[in-house]
Amino acid sequence: MQNKPKIQKSKETLEKELVSSVREDFERRQEERRPFDAQWQLNINFVMGNQYCGIGANDTLDDFDKQYFWQEREVYNHIAPLVETRLSKLARVRPTMTVLPASSDENDMASARVCKDILQSLSNKLELSELVSQATQWSEICGTAFYKIVWNDNSGALLGLTTMGERIYEGDVDIMVCSPFEIYPDSNSCENLEQCRSIIHARAYSVDTIKKQYGVEVKGEDIDTYNLANSQVAGGLGYTSKSAKMTKTTKHNQALVIERYEMPNADHPDGRLVIIAGEKLLYDGILPYKNMQNGDRGFPFVRQISIPQPSLFWGTSIVERLIPIQRAYNAVKNRKHEFLNRLCMGVVSVEDGSIDVENLEEEGLSPGKILIYRQGSRAPEILSSASLPVDFRDEEARLLDEFLNVSGVSDIFTSNGASLVNMSGVALQLLLEQEDMRISTTGEIIKYAIKEIGRFILRMYKQFATSQRMSKFAGNGTSRLFYWDNSDITSDDIVFETETELGETVAQKRSMIFDLLEAGLLHDENGKLSNAMRMKVLELLGFGVWEDMLDNNNLQIEKARRENLDFIDGKTPEVMEIHDHDLHISAHIAFMLSSEFDKAYKENSAIRDKMLKHIRTHKQFKRLTELAENTAIRTASQQ
Repeated sequence: MQNKPKIQKSKETLEKELVSSVREDFERRQEERRPFDAQWQLNINFVMGNQYCGIGANDTLDDFDKQYFWQEREVYNHIAPLVETRLSKLARVRPTMTVLPASSDENDMASARVCKDILQSLSNKLELSELVSQATQWSEICGTAFYKIVWNDNSGALLGLTTMGERIYEGDVDIMVCSPFEIYPDSNSCENLEQCRSIIHARAYSVDTIKKQYGVEVKGEDIDTYNLANSQVAGGLGYTSKSAKMTKTTKHNQALVIERYEMPNADHPDGRLVIIAGEKLLYDGILPYKNMQNGDRGFPFVRQISIPQPSLFWGTSIVERLIPIQRAYNAVKNRKHEFLNRLCMGVVSVEDGSIDVENLEEEGLSPGKILIYRQGSRAPEILSSASLPVDFRDEEARLLDEFLNVSGVSDIFTSNGASLVNMSGVALQLLLEQEDMRISTTGEIIKYAIKEIGRFILRMYKQFATSQRMSKFAGNGTSRLFYWDNSDITSDDIVFETETELGETVAQKRSMIFDLLEAGLLHDENGKLSNAMRMKVLELLGFGVWEDMLDNNNLQIEKARRENLDFIDGKTPEVMEIHDHDLHISAHIAFMLSSEFDKAYKENSAIRDKMLKHIRTHKQFKRLTELAENTAIRTASQQ
């Protein structure tokens, strides 16, 4: 009993040391990442239109003031439309995910179809396309973005209530987009997440949210966060305008939640996750998610970058390369307008003491103005100025071309309209492909990120979806419900069913499908278009509403596949008149030729006779049906 306070004190001491070490580690990573933070802030400011700022000596963002009151400081933002063009092209990168079966067995084939439906269902539920758009916006401006894939116990279907009236949910996968300002790797020289040994995710939450989620009360404080706000920007000749600017704002009654994820090592074979807020330890345990290959535990993050950099964790943004050109363009345009102002307003030369200079400064040389000057003195005169130098126009044109060359995107129909008049269709197609060549690397990185998200989703369901669930699959005009659990997930080999190319429009895709149909490449050996191929063509064309007429074939095939599984379990399905016997016979024969049937035959040799008898029954029903139809036709013709 006397040693109990000492043990409690020792535990509290260990927790304080752990909290202190995590906070010191976080501050060290903050300091190492400071130059990148300054560059990201600068990029955001330039995109938003606040372009008279730069990075100071201490990696802080400093604003530039006007040197003279008359100086023009307008912003001619060409970076924002170029970024918007890149985003619109990258928005086409939304490939359809599918899952390859682990083998050719009927169970694995059925599992792969269920996994595909699971991915499609969750993608629709979480609006994955919108999340990808958010992450792409961050990666295009700052160079890097992250997806955090976690298991949310307070999501999914409602199972019931506890005795205290709290709701119980089945839990579900949740995906959130994290900006680069929230992620801190152990080293900025790691080229990817796999090379990192630990990752810190830091985000400010209100103390009420922390208490609700972790059950721990922490002390609230004022935390500085980045925010976009309107600021007054000095223009020309004394007037000001409003421009969006990224600044630091203070949030009250907040606490910084720091999550440090550590990969498995000798001391922690299952990895380690430490979560702190303020001076409190919220969690200390193993990595919660088995989201790596072979059931290993890892980080719940997927990284997406714009342009990769060798030996660097952070990607490069095209904005960073455009900033010097934008500064030069603003300078040329403003100096040009200052020169034009001198031509229009004039520069007056007066003898000292000959006129009222203050009145001349306030009113200028308005039309019809009477200038009174001292008798005997020299009359005021306007100094002559040369015409606008051609160098301004040439430099402005060169800078506009440089914008397009550096960014890698342009509108060829407006920039090269004169040269496109006599160009052939093949040459136009080659020019369009060349336009999208520079951005194709970023498109491939987005595809890889989507594929990784799909793998993480299936692995989390494999870990947590232990009970039977119901999901809804909706798309292409059809909607259906299906039941599944983690035993139905046997593969996480994600591939893309449709490869979406950056330069491929909907019209081009449909034209290619019609060309294939006209060439007969989609027809069977009898020169006819099968129902399955017809359904696929309608899906690719986007006319999914018409598929409702063909759903019966899908139902027949699915029924035959379920019967195959019944034979493995020792059951004997019944043959009925409502069956499409041709489809059932084809599905049963394909199953008997598979390796899964050979395995089942070794365990139970009676399965072969049962299936052959079942197939013969289908054939008998088919012959009887054909005989009845022929008899009806002859009777009708005789009458």
